[in-house]
Amino acid sequence: MTLAPQASSTNFDNKKVRTMMTLYSGTTCPFSHRCRIVLYEKGMDFQILDVDLMNKPEDLAVMNPYNRTPVLVERDLILYESNIINEYIDERFPHPQLMPADPVMRARARLILYRMENEIFNHVDTLERGKQAGHDKARLYIRESLIQLAPIFAKQKHMLGDEFSMLDVAIAPLLWRLDQYQVEIPKTAAPLLKYAERLFSRQAFIDSMTASEKAMRK
Repeated sequence: MTLAPQASSTNFDNKKVRTMMTLYSGTTCPFSHRCRIVLYEKGMDFQILDVDLMNKPEDLAVMNPYNRTPVLVERDLILYESNIINEYIDERFPHPQLMPADPVMRARARLILYRMENEIFNHVDTLERGKQAGHDKARLYIRESLIQLAPIFAKQKHMLGDEFSMLDVAIAPLLWRLDQYQVEIPKTAAPLLKYAERLFSRQAFIDSMTASEKAMRK
């Protein structure tokens, strides 16, 4: 069972919130979207508290010194930063496993995630929170980085092969938002676009979207 009350009406000290795994999630935040995907992939009990990013509740700054979503609360544990949250959920509820079981492959996956954060998603952050003057440059970096990834999907279904993994979780919200970010992908990168459609067709991805996110694509 999942619940989605408004964050503004829920106090951080509410006992019900503290006893269930609860995600404070921005309704349009791509990083929150990652965590919602993982929660739905796991098929577990959880609660999502929708956060209006233009009117953040005071509780958010108490839980996260950066005053950003997502934030995960489970009893006395408070986590922020989407990759940290998602790895915790993956280890806490290991089925289906989204990070590789093999330590070497898991380390490589973490390294790829680190590179993606630095080479792609820091530019997503610019589009989400940065000044308008930097948007064109950010779009160009994202476009070129995604085009470089395209050949991978001519040979395999997902980032690490045939199995859906945390790397696919990380990139899916960006691919969904390409139109909104005004990032145009050329037809020569068709394998990337087909890969995106595979991600979008997953039931967990469909279930993870807020009404605002669904409206991003026609």
